[in-house]
Amino acid sequence: MTTNQIARIAALVGEPARTGMLVALMDGRALTANELAAAGRITPATASRHLSLLVEAQLLKVERQGRHRYHRLASAEVARVLEGIMQLAAQSTPPAARIATGPRDATMRLARTCYDHLAGGLAVAIAEKLVEDGAVVVEDDTAAVTDRAAVVLAGLGLRSELVNVQGTGKRPACRPCLDWGERRMHLAGRLGTLLCAHSLEMGWLLQKPGTRALALTPRGATAFRDWLGPQRWQHLATAD
Repeated sequence: MTTNQIARIAALVGEPARTGMLVALMDGRALTANELAAAGRITPATASRHLSLLVEAQLLKVERQGRHRYHRLASAEVARVLEGIMQLAAQSTPPAARIATGPRDATMRLARTCYDHLAGGLAVAIAEKLVEDGAVVVEDDTAAVTDRAAVVLAGLGLRSELVNVQGTGKRPACRPCLDWGERRMHLAGRLGTLLCAHSLEMGWLLQKPGTRALALTPRGATAFRDWLGPQRWQHLATAD
């Protein structure tokens, strides 16, 4: 690596509009170009040029979900560098406002269907726990169900059903799916379908007529709170 390369990266990060866009992505979400334009306080056309430079420099990566394009930090290494700069520049000024994403309806934000699997804050929390507990391993755009899944999911009353999930078939056992509202990963594939069907069958979630929103029942709140743990459940319950 040459000094010119270091200077180029520093210049890309140091431009105020680009800095604003990068900081907006530090919470792990993926955002659209328009959302990042708002974060950088620039027009969408100007943001597009800045984003192209950041993608070219491998500071950002682009994810496509249907006809939509989302930008996120390219790696944990990029996040660590930005965090270090933020720590050096820390002052007593209040933090920037968090960009609002996703549906306005609180029920839709918490839980809804995404085709045949769960989406929303609850689905993201489930995915985070499965990854944290080693039941699912995610790498880039792929995911795999591990032998730990039976133990981890036993707390939700799922064990024998995982045989069908881990079997062979054209459809993947598990795959990451970018959540439209949370802009973090939830899980699709056969595992995602199983979790959705099981939650409905147990009466933890109820399908609301004429909408993809799923209502969380008191019984479901107890089951998910006990399984997710108090800290993750508290974060989910108090999310905007």
